[in-house]
Amino acid sequence: MLILKQTNLEILPTGYILIDGGKETAVQKVSNTKPIAQNNIDLILNTSLAGEFTGKKLIYLEAGSGATVPVGANIIKKCESQLNIPLIVGGGIQTKKQLETAFNAGADIVVIGTAFEKDISFFNQLKK
Repeated sequence: MLILKQTNLEILPTGYILIDGGKETAVQKVSNTKPIAQNNIDLILNTSLAGEFTGKKLIYLEAGSGATVPVGANIIKKCESQLNIPLIVGGGIQTKKQLETAFNAGADIVVIGTAFEKDISFFNQLKK
């Protein structure tokens, strides 16, 4: 951690909220945590707000790398409508349509790691 203090990087406290993505992901295994069910929108929203109220600068709704179900648009919309900080969404986004859905629902940043894991030329689809 001392190396971070010696850099010019801005450190942004981020609320990381694990959302059920349809299968057990690496983050669940490594952190030994359980995701919040996608139908428990109130808990997801309240957890997001708790992050903001305790000083987080970003909220990351994460379904996990390789998730079979990305974070739902209804969840993104609900959180975006109540948060006053940027919202990151990721996990299981494999298509241009899923990417657009997340942005259209209100995500400020969309993480598309799964898309690259499956198809390194994924960016080429986005140019069209």
